[in-house]
Amino acid sequence: MVDSSRVIHEAEAMLRRLSPEARRLAHRARQRRWRALLRRLKLIFYSVLAIMLAAGTFGLLVAPLGVEGLMLAFIAMALTAATILAWPGTPSPTPETLAKSDLALLPQRTEEWLERQRPALPAPAARLVDGIGLRLEALAPQLQTLDPREPAAIEIRKLIGEELPELIDGYRRVPEALRRESRNGMVPDRHLIEGLTVVESELGRMSEQLASGDLHKLATQGRYLELKYKGDESE
Repeated sequence: MVDSSRVIHEAEAMLRRLSPEARRLAHRARQRRWRALLRRLKLIFYSVLAIMLAAGTFGLLVAPLGVEGLMLAFIAMALTAATILAWPGTPSPTPETLAKSDLALLPQRTEEWLERQRPALPAPAARLVDGIGLRLEALAPQLQTLDPREPAAIEIRKLIGEELPELIDGYRRVPEALRRESRNGMVPDRHLIEGLTVVESELGRMSEQLASGDLHKLATQGRYLELKYKGDESE
């Protein structure tokens, strides 16, 4: 007998793989991992070079290294390389760390966090997350020179550093079996999709207004997001 839930899950996974936005974001994630590996390899190269220079200097100015000295130098190089490769990388972002991230780094950190949330979301929401990821990609260079104390910067931080993670975290706290059921007049799946649609639209508006230099309008335009799942959490 065919497992219908498994078929649906595989169909959704295929849709996600075929999404151009998903492929682009996955490519960006691979690039970030590759750059991190290159940084480690570069650090290993310079560390090993420093050990070789130190050993050579000692052998020339103090005393010949001999076989034991050479062995110790090689062991030091191997241990240094292994330590650098095994050293923990940058911790995965969390809603708490997102709220405290530097404004210039916030879009990338939020994109990394969204990448980890994506598999737990329904297919329509995952596609919206892909769109939000592209919005964040466009927004990132615009925030490099924006003063974090500007009201516009505060609005951007609130949206992507607080409200967006709160929306997705609130959805994930709802038991999976209840996410398609109406509770207190609200269906969690639909509420998530509507919230993500508003977030994507807001990010597009913010990017356009940053590009036009209209910071005052960006900071003062009202936004009404229903991002709380209090009704679901209380039951």
